[in-house]
Amino acid sequence: MKRFLSSAASRAFCAAALAVASGALPLAAHATALDAPLACNESGHQFIADLAGQQLIDPKPTRVESNSINAFSPAQGADLTAFGFHIFAVVGYEKDDPMFRVGEGEPVARSAYGVVVFGSESKVRSAVTAAGGTAIVHRVAPLITAIFCKRS
Repeated sequence: MKRFLSSAASRAFCAAALAVASGALPLAAHATALDAPLACNESGHQFIADLAGQQLIDPKPTRVESNSINAFSPAQGADLTAFGFHIFAVVGYEKDDPMFRVGEGEPVARSAYGVVVFGSESKVRSAVTAAGGTAIVHRVAPLITAIFCKRS
């Protein structure tokens, strides 16, 4: 069987094809880390508005808890992480802010925000602590943990 390209030319062609293919991948294929905003130094409005403005979350809440916490889904194709853990929900609330729907019970705080990640409470807490974070780490279910900031 006759070769169309020499061995060196074949390697060069494969390298070029790989470079073109990797450049064609959408930017959303790269994880967006939310470690900095989870330092708890911003409002629920700022956190959610920034993510919605970057089209990283759906701007409409998918669920509203009785304590007024609004749950938002990551946008299709968005890969969000917090302290190395995959985020599957973003949550937030700001009192008297039309961006958020109000639940039937007492609001959790005047302003609150955070994320829900896949990971055990102990591993998530260790990662947040190692990064110098002050966020509240709370077990939601086995291997599902919330990282949460709130202002009274």
